[in-house]
Amino acid sequence: MGFKFEKLLIWQKAMDLAEDIQKLSKRFPKEEQYNLTSQINRAVDSIALNIAEGSIIQSNPEQHRFLGYAIRSIAEVVTCLHKAKRRAYLSNEEFEKLYKDFQDLMNMTIGFKNKIN
Repeated sequence: MGFKFEKLLIWQKAMDLAEDIQKLSKRFPKEEQYNLTSQINRAVDSIALNIAEGSIIQSNPEQHRFLGYAIRSIAEVVTCLHKAKRRAYLSNEEFEKLYKDFQDLMNMTIGFKNKIN
């Protein structure tokens, strides 16, 4: 029992990182609620969602396409992290840890996508 995507390390890591970002974004100022907070949470959630959706479809081109969406969402989250750092919503140490985590996820996802080709 279970879904194919639940076994994927990239999906598991994406799920964990989404929770980390959710906790972080709760500390953002109220005036960011409809801007940066919403944007980073939607982007980080879409990573795991696209990995899952792509793994359910049986064709490699479809899975490849959805992994591409996940990779774009990772880049979007990293850009939001840069904005949050510039606005002093997180420390340099927090930024560096999350940056490395998302860099690792990006590399894992690209590697998985290349393996599908």
